[in-house]
Amino acid sequence: MSLLSVEAATKRFGGLTALDAVSLEVAPGSITGVMGANGAGKTTLFSLIAGTDRPSGGRITFDGRRVDGLPADRVCRLGIARTFQIVRPFAGMTVLDNVAVAAMYGRRRIRARGPAEVIAWEVLEATGLADRAHQAAGSLTLAGRKRLEVARALATGPRLLLLDEVMAGLTATEVAEALAMIEDLRRRYDLTILVIEHVMRALMRLCDRIVVLHHGRLIAIGTPAEIATHPEVVDAYLGGGS
Repeated sequence: MSLLSVEAATKRFGGLTALDAVSLEVAPGSITGVMGANGAGKTTLFSLIAGTDRPSGGRITFDGRRVDGLPADRVCRLGIARTFQIVRPFAGMTVLDNVAVAAMYGRRRIRARGPAEVIAWEVLEATGLADRAHQAAGSLTLAGRKRLEVARALATGPRLLLLDEVMAGLTATEVAEALAMIEDLRRRYDLTILVIEHVMRALMRLCDRIVVLHHGRLIAIGTPAEIATHPEVVDAYLGGGS
C-alpha cells in the first residue's frame, strides 16, 4: 500500500501549465528521487503535496486521506514536512530555538517550551548540529543552514519528509556527509522521503526509485539503473537532447 498517492496532479499559473497530470505512488519507508531541469515542475509538485499551493486539478492522498487543497499547517500536522531550496531560518534566534519552534507547531501539537526543547535536542544530535545549538542561526555556513532546514522539518514529527535540493551548493565532502545523514534519518525515524536533487550521483546512490519530470510532464519512473538507460531521460537530460 502506498503512503502517498498523487493522481493526475496539475497546476496552472494563468496560461502556463507548470505541472501536467502527474501521477505517482510512494511506498512507506522508501526514498524516492525527483529529477528534472529547472522549470520541470519539481518544486511545484512539492508545493502541492505540502499544501503550500493548491492544485488546479487531480488528487493527492496521504495515508488514505485526501490532502490536496488543505492548508500547509494542517498538512504538516498530518505528518508531511518539507524543506525549501532557499533556506530562511530565524537568523537572530539560536539554532536550538529554531528547532524548538518547529517542534511546537508540528504533528505533536506541543505547546510547552520544555518538551519542545527535549525534541529539539534529539533532532540536533541526529542532524549533527548539537554543538552549534546556542549559535545564532544566521552565523551558520551554507552546509549548516541546510542541516538546520532539515532539522526544523524533522522536529515537526513527519512521516513523509520532502527534501528540496538540500545538497545544492555543497562541496563533494559535504554532499557525502548529507547523504549519510539522510540515510541515517530514514532508519532512525522510520521516514518516507521524497528528495529533489540536481546532483545525479547523489540521487543514484540514495534512492530506491526516481521520478523524472520534463516541462511539467512525468516522463519516467523507475529504479536508478532503469532511469540511467531510459530513452526519454537520456534524450532529455543525460544525452544532451532537447
